[in-house]
Amino acid sequence: MPSRNGTICLRRIGTGTCAVRRNPITVSAYQQCSSRRKPTTTEVYTADGKRLHATEAPRKRAFLVGVELQANPYHWPAEDSLNELALLADTAGLVVAGTMYQRLQQPMQKYFIGSGKLRELVALREQDLFDLVIFDDELSPTQTRNLERDLNIGVLDRTALILDIFAQHARTHEGRIQVELAQYEYLLPRLRRQWTHLERQAGSGGGTSAGGAVGLRGPGETQLELDRRAIDQRIALLKQQLGAVHRHRELYRKRRRQSGVPIAALVGYTNAGKSTLLNALAGANVLAEDRLFATLDPTTRQIELPGGKPLLLTDTVGFIQKLPTQLIAAFRATLEEINEADVLLHVLDITHANAQEQEQVVEATLRELGVRDRPIITVLNKIDQIDGVHAANASGMAVELGLPADFVAVSARSGWGLEQLRERIEQTLAAAMVELDALIPYQRNDLVSLWHERGVVASQEYGETGTHVIGRVPRELSYQFTAFVQAG
Repeated sequence: MPSRNGTICLRRIGTGTCAVRRNPITVSAYQQCSSRRKPTTTEVYTADGKRLHATEAPRKRAFLVGVELQANPYHWPAEDSLNELALLADTAGLVVAGTMYQRLQQPMQKYFIGSGKLRELVALREQDLFDLVIFDDELSPTQTRNLERDLNIGVLDRTALILDIFAQHARTHEGRIQVELAQYEYLLPRLRRQWTHLERQAGSGGGTSAGGAVGLRGPGETQLELDRRAIDQRIALLKQQLGAVHRHRELYRKRRRQSGVPIAALVGYTNAGKSTLLNALAGANVLAEDRLFATLDPTTRQIELPGGKPLLLTDTVGFIQKLPTQLIAAFRATLEEINEADVLLHVLDITHANAQEQEQVVEATLRELGVRDRPIITVLNKIDQIDGVHAANASGMAVELGLPADFVAVSARSGWGLEQLRERIEQTLAAAMVELDALIPYQRNDLVSLWHERGVVASQEYGETGTHVIGRVPRELSYQFTAFVQAG
């Protein structure tokens, strides 16, 4: 991890423990402790006991570069942001060879970093210590070209790395289309005037492939030369395909709204435990892994609230700092699920050192995406991993961390606090209901049944022409009772 004074600090990440140099070290010292890029050999045994050897190619080595902007009051400390970038690199299948960062008032126009830092980076590059460089911020096309020219090596930024991870993890047809569209929209302004070659391994189905080198995985066919017009045409086609998928999903959501079953959406920072919480509440088996962006496609499961009423609970893609809004906007399915939800469950990893910053990132991203007027329940997850914390003192801990004082503390893995969360969801939904006084004709007894099933009945009387019901119904169902509401 980087040293506090902003100078270079290189680390070795091998098969054993991670050796971190806390003081700046020389290149020669790094070479002495650096692992060589040796292939990994795995022993495999057949059913009859015969031993086989499988050799895997070494993973590419990435050097991470960050800039801490002093003029930005919302910036993360450079060390923390680079640690997160290292997790992203590992998720993409890279080995982190080292990191450096620089404190600046604003990015430098030519290289994003200063010329002095660039010279340090060039010196390291000449020692063949890494295979590519990844910047912790989005670079302009010109900055990327300048860096690649001077370093004579591939240069990625945070956005390109995240897109590569998205390409690996997208599972559904819609998700693959969305990823490919986001990749092309990112690539288009970065094309030079000459032909650009994109590489990929042959993969199954349309959209992106899970193969290929990091930073190159994604759109295109083997050695296919694409110009701006070809990419524009591809973008138009992908948008057309997404439009068809969108119309299909809209029909599904319309039927879902007509059922009156309330909807809750899990939102939060990536790897906060949203999928694990969904599994715990619904008894489901949604993929839940301890890695960034394990979930890209929204998944919905039905759970039961304490009063016996059903709730549809949807898991969504996680947010992350320095993620351009248009990149999240590419995942329209997730945004639609958030906008359709009656209540949002904001899941926070209470054990994370940057829990407060992560909470701010999620809130800011929701605002940027126009998600408003939704009740939000803050869920402090992984509470069991903090020694001595229980329901009585969790509130004080949240205040110390600068987190919302109104929350529900849970452990998705152990089940601690889940019943309280169900109760809070039920209370929040009840508060979001509409008070109605209606005289419903007997020929519309289906509405009376719907009221009992989805709403709260305070009183019910049978008259000559129909059933007089007073109570509350979900706001999205109230239109079905408008014609029968009693005046006054």
